[in-house]
Amino acid sequence: MSGFDEVIHPVHRLQICSMLAAVESLEFSVLRDALGVSDSVLSKQVKVLQAAGYAEVTKVPMNSRPRTWPALTPAGREALAGHLAELRRIAALAQP
Repeated sequence: MSGFDEVIHPVHRLQICSMLAAVESLEFSVLRDALGVSDSVLSKQVKVLQAAGYAEVTKVPMNSRPRTWPALTPAGREALAGHLAELRRIAALAQP
């Protein structure tokens, strides 16, 4: 995919995708704390990314409690790259 992506564009989803792009996956609580959002807000945004095929979630048992690890899919990485390229193109229009 290339170009502006309305699924990725809302600020929280853009931040989520950008953070996940730098790693293989990231623990839910680390992502939540970095974004400064509640569990429910992050969960909702990750579900939107999952529905679009841009993210996947793995549950890993740790200390008798499952931990959630969101990750970008290859399609999500491609969509993010296209979206960022389009944002750069749009930003360049503002330059004199």
